[in-house]
Amino acid sequence: MPNSIGMKGYMKGALLLTISSIIVKVMSAIYRVPYQNLVGDAGFYIYQQVYPFISFFVAWTSGGFAAAISKMLADAELSPDASRKKSAISQTVFLYLAGLSLFFFSLLFFGANLLASWMGDEELSPLLRTGSFVTLFMPFLALMKGAFQSRGEMAPVAKAQVFEQFIRVMIILAGAFFVMATSRSLYAAGHMAVLGTVVGEVAGIVCLFYFAKKRFSSFSFEWAWTREKKWPIIKEVTLLSISISMSSLLLLCFQLIDSFTVYSLMVESGMNSQLAKETKGIYDRGQSLVQLGLVIASSLSVAVVPIVAVQSKKQAGRGTKPFMQLTYRAALIFGVAASLGLVIVMPYVNEMLFETNSLQNVLSIYVLQIIPLSIILTFTAILQGLGKLKVPFFILSGAILLKGIGNLILVPFWNVQGSALSSSTVLLIAAILLIAYLKKLTQLQLAPLHFYIKLAGASLAMTLAVQLSDECFERFSGIMANNRMEAAVFGFVLIAIGAFVFLTFVAKLRMLSEKEWFFIPFGRRMAAYQLWLNKRK
Repeated sequence: MPNSIGMKGYMKGALLLTISSIIVKVMSAIYRVPYQNLVGDAGFYIYQQVYPFISFFVAWTSGGFAAAISKMLADAELSPDASRKKSAISQTVFLYLAGLSLFFFSLLFFGANLLASWMGDEELSPLLRTGSFVTLFMPFLALMKGAFQSRGEMAPVAKAQVFEQFIRVMIILAGAFFVMATSRSLYAAGHMAVLGTVVGEVAGIVCLFYFAKKRFSSFSFEWAWTREKKWPIIKEVTLLSISISMSSLLLLCFQLIDSFTVYSLMVESGMNSQLAKETKGIYDRGQSLVQLGLVIASSLSVAVVPIVAVQSKKQAGRGTKPFMQLTYRAALIFGVAASLGLVIVMPYVNEMLFETNSLQNVLSIYVLQIIPLSIILTFTAILQGLGKLKVPFFILSGAILLKGIGNLILVPFWNVQGSALSSSTVLLIAAILLIAYLKKLTQLQLAPLHFYIKLAGASLAMTLAVQLSDECFERFSGIMANNRMEAAVFGFVLIAIGAFVFLTFVAKLRMLSEKEWFFIPFGRRMAAYQLWLNKRK
């Protein structure tokens, strides 16, 4: 693919997709805050119970299948009989996806009552039925995104992703506001949120059709009938789509397990159903915090795939190893900063964003996931670029199984704290296994000992700076009439202090070189700051 469309254009397109992915992820994390403020913890529980069912198909389609189709069409372009092969791929994949979408639609629509009863809340079934319609758009969305990307046209895909998410967020928030201002039905608000996802998906398809008509007079999917064998194409697109999106699907599978186990197990253990809903809703706040903490790691994972894929095919040069080392160190730096920073300021962040400071300790355990997830996201991307997909798939599949077992054992005793502990522990194990596998595969030292010492020093400095500042702020506690406003002011100041101290130590200790900062999205400013900080007097 890079050769056919030009490396410069390819990397520019990859950057566009990286930026759009960051925007989408930030929007996805942020809209939950006003939504929770509108519907409360019980209303947030309702939406979060159904969210992973719907998002699973969206992530698999718009992420996994689209990228897999893109790669297969680009590879076919290089073959002697390109037109016939592209036609066979488009035709077979569309029919295969159509069958899958009908299967999943039937599963969600007709099995809604059964799934809701398994979750312990039968009132969720109408939401599942509405959400089931999102699966019907899988074939169109995946094939159109894949066709654009295979041609090197990343801009329409990037714009469609942002437009799709924007429409979705607007409907979710406007719908919740309208429902809470009229009927005040929490399940109706959840219904509107699910509907927003369906409408957003349709908006994304309409946007892609618009760009297709505008940009390509001959834009088509090559529908001429061919006698090409179908099974090899189906097998390849399935394996590629799963491997490409498996880190995203991992989080959604964890959320699915929580949907089926946390609320029902707490009720079975004797907790009042209303309290269990509110407790699960508070626990689900952690997802927004984790998503915000993973923005840098997510952008690194999107950016690193094309670099590693291209470098791995080069005979000359340093190859992929410097990029692997850089990606690991950057992911660990920002993962530790985000996770530890959130733990330190959790009392303020919790109240600032979600109105109350409930379950602070549970959320502190929950956000520890950011560190192993930063490694998992970037390492699965690196291994994807190297074409090594089987072992990561088994590692992450094992993590999903262990998460389910952990919930069944821990939730009856420790409620949501057991689920948070299960997730963080299992993800840490998965991250360690991925590190071990990559090191065995490449015989590579990812980081020297002094890097970890410097990281510990930067973390300690940030912790001390925030705690000392917090003690100073305690003298002014209560000066504002609104506790939430006070939490917001103190929280923002403490976050700024912590970030400044941490990044200053990282720059002063030169944990990444100036050249390395340029490979990280938006790293130019850090490179300039590091040069200024270390210039000789």
